[in-house]
Amino acid sequence: MMRLGRARASRGCKSYWLLALALMLACALGEPGPAAAQAEFSVKAAQAILMDADTGAIMYQRNADELMYPASMSKLMTLTVVFKALKAGELKLSDEFLMSENAWRKGGAPSGTSAMFVPLGTRATVEELIKGITVQSGNDAAISIAENMAGAEDLFAARMTEQARALGLNKSVFKNATGLYQPDHVTTARELALLARHIIQDYPDYYGYFALKEFPYRKHKFTNRNPLITLVAGIDGLKTGFIKESGYGIVASAKQEGRRLIAVLNGCSTAEERRDEGRRLLEWGFKNFSEVKLFDAGEVIGHARVWGGERMFVPLTGNGDVNIWLARQPANPKLRAQIIYNGPLKPPLRKGEQVARLRVTTPSETTNEVPLYVAEDIGRAGVMRRGLDTLLYLATRWIP
Repeated sequence: MMRLGRARASRGCKSYWLLALALMLACALGEPGPAAAQAEFSVKAAQAILMDADTGAIMYQRNADELMYPASMSKLMTLTVVFKALKAGELKLSDEFLMSENAWRKGGAPSGTSAMFVPLGTRATVEELIKGITVQSGNDAAISIAENMAGAEDLFAARMTEQARALGLNKSVFKNATGLYQPDHVTTARELALLARHIIQDYPDYYGYFALKEFPYRKHKFTNRNPLITLVAGIDGLKTGFIKESGYGIVASAKQEGRRLIAVLNGCSTAEERRDEGRRLLEWGFKNFSEVKLFDAGEVIGHARVWGGERMFVPLTGNGDVNIWLARQPANPKLRAQIIYNGPLKPPLRKGEQVARLRVTTPSETTNEVPLYVAEDIGRAGVMRRGLDTLLYLATRWIP
């Protein structure tokens, strides 16, 4: 890990939503070449994003917040609902679900779409249906799960959207469990990456299903539809998708030398383009970025405004060293940074309480976010001080 020149945060700030600070950080991070490669790097997908799974840093983005049809990539939310129920003990892998006529016709053999081919009127275990989704992308398996867990697919889809909101995915709307085309069934590349990150971090006991290369079921032997499984070192997930309205897409994750990346692409013209661009994006991310230290453990990064506290500002620090991922650069990049918080903060504030985030952005729009914590206890002030703070805020609408 390389050390970046120490940065200092200013106390000038914008009212109520965020405290802006100018970080003009100088660094020399490698040999000439990679920076030019980053500036010139692009993918053919209509929407794309590359994220560091541990920190949430964004190495590359293209139309990442643009609404799009996710096709079968939306089955990641279907599975998230299942994994949550399994983790809570509301469901068991050995539970058996009936394949209804509706699920069979809409997603099974008669549908002409990707199917697990569960026979009509038979039962499959929850674990078999999960494998039918992660390996074969079975629409019949997804609909069967939805019907058996919620009574009807539309009710399950509402549950998917509700769970998305709980995860902070505010643009995603799910209208079915499969990703088959419906005009209002939409998400974004960024929110798919965040969803994949949530699955990886919160459901490690079930994440391994995405890496299965094969799934034998009855007379069938399904091969994982993820084309990167055998092409990228460390690849172990997650999901492909295709409908004519969206083109070819993929949510992929790989881990190399202890570091995990998540890539999302959508709107590729062909399956081959999806495969090649997905591989290129992941390999570029692993090759061209290094971890850099911004601040030492315990070092004050900035201050946040406090209303009605013993002090007007509270110092903020990281949890240990504050590190970010940056492209290897031959020259000194100018980095923009913001301390973002929902404020002014209200006491009491306790040392170690997370209250803000440090967002660092490069000229090429690579972004990193690091949580920030209260560095010392701040108690509640007396009535007179609180009154003065209120008058100051009402009079100026500006945090001094």
